[in-house]
Amino acid sequence: MKPKTIWIKADKGNWDDHKERITTGLESGVDYVLVNADEVEKVRELGDIKVAAFAHDDKSGADVVVVGKGGEGDGTKPLSPDPVGSLDMSTAIRLKEKGLTVGAYVVIQNKAYEEFAAQMGKECDFLIIVGTDWKVIPLENLIAGLQDSDVQIIAGVRDAEEAKLALETMEHGSEGVMLDSEDPNAIKSTVAVAESSGVEALELVPAKVTKVEPVGMGDRVCVDTCNMMTRGEGMLVGSQASGMFLVHSESEESPYVASRPFRVNAGAVHAYVKVGEKTKYLSELKSGDDVTIVDAQGNQRAGIVGRVKIERRPLMLVEAEVEGNIIKNILQNAETIKLVDTKGEPISIADLKPGDEVMVNYEGGARHFGMKVEETIIEK
Repeated sequence: MKPKTIWIKADKGNWDDHKERITTGLESGVDYVLVNADEVEKVRELGDIKVAAFAHDDKSGADVVVVGKGGEGDGTKPLSPDPVGSLDMSTAIRLKEKGLTVGAYVVIQNKAYEEFAAQMGKECDFLIIVGTDWKVIPLENLIAGLQDSDVQIIAGVRDAEEAKLALETMEHGSEGVMLDSEDPNAIKSTVAVAESSGVEALELVPAKVTKVEPVGMGDRVCVDTCNMMTRGEGMLVGSQASGMFLVHSESEESPYVASRPFRVNAGAVHAYVKVGEKTKYLSELKSGDDVTIVDAQGNQRAGIVGRVKIERRPLMLVEAEVEGNIIKNILQNAETIKLVDTKGEPISIADLKPGDEVMVNYEGGARHFGMKVEETIIEK
């Protein structure tokens, strides 16, 4: 599933007002900012972010040229009886023919504007729609009507609650939301909503431990992320892609070392780690790579690898039974290395024994270059 995008609208008032809103957006991880054409370069000076601009020509230098402000889209000019003959439509087509990425901005005041938006969406790369007194129905209609068109629908919202509704409408939701708010908390919470939108929780099931034994020295991988993890969070790691153990982060205090909530001491170099819909070998991870952080309820969020340390350490084999099958993992033999029990609590492998239950993700399928495939494969 494609990640949802967050836009910030910053076109009213003076540059000082816009600057504060844009800076907060940059710090929060916003994807696009929508400004007036004369502020494109000022935005670029603030940081690396995609810039959309209200314009009617190709001179703004924006990544996305947006038509509709001061035209039919926002109601400044009356709608043409034939949307195809409208000024906004002809401008959008002309800009597209010049090779520009084009967005259409439409304020949905009534059914006629909804129909106008549907026509504009067929000619543009982005369709930015803003409601007046509506919440869902026009968005549902546009999602359904434009599902076969190559356009991304961006819904105008005022807070995180409206963003959540827009991103989940008709299951698919809009491809993104455009927030019109100067409240820094609204910007941060809307970004958080977008990050989790459309990401389904993984199914974690109990597996009964059948063996815990030392296996000697080997190379293990310690994954330091750019993210802080909390109690119950870690990564899914296993010797078989079909069954992966939730290995807890080092977010817990220990009598021996300080907590390192950014770290998962993940396992031996051969093991798989879950990354989105795929898997990677732990030995393949490097700085800047994506990795998936999972909690005890199976909720997922994206993480970034900051550093990977491969070191020779004493190792411990852990085997567990799930649905009549044995799955395995090899972890460093140390008190700070923990799995997660059925109560969502971390349990050290130093305390782990046969009969204990730990949480795993069990798929029962095979993997080919990290992608799940339907084939017979035996991993021992």
